[in-house]
Amino acid sequence: MTPFGARIRALRQARGIALKQMAADLGVSSAYLSALEHGHRGRPSWLLLQRICGYLNIIWDDAEELAELAKLSHPRITIDTAGLTPKATLLANELGRRIGSLDEAKLEQMLRLLRG
Repeated sequence: MTPFGARIRALRQARGIALKQMAADLGVSSAYLSALEHGHRGRPSWLLLQRICGYLNIIWDDAEELAELAKLSHPRITIDTAGLTPKATLLANELGRRIGSLDEAKLEQMLRLLRG
């Protein structure tokens, strides 16, 4: 699940909206909305993001946060290390190889380190 998908699902469930109903109201299939929530689809389009915000009555800072989560929620990322140092390439490859085995505490620690 992506951060965006988790947030959309939490907002939808907190409002007592069924996935099927929200999908129909947004004009997308329930399969697509489910895949978006579970991280099996890439980022939503800007237009869909705006429709989701309007549908869930999300404004201002919360809408900006959701947009930022959408930007950071691509489930299949490519890291281009061309022109970077060998250590940068090593880091990218090690992360790609090991990310599935990292626990939540280690992931949080790495995020804090990267965000400075």
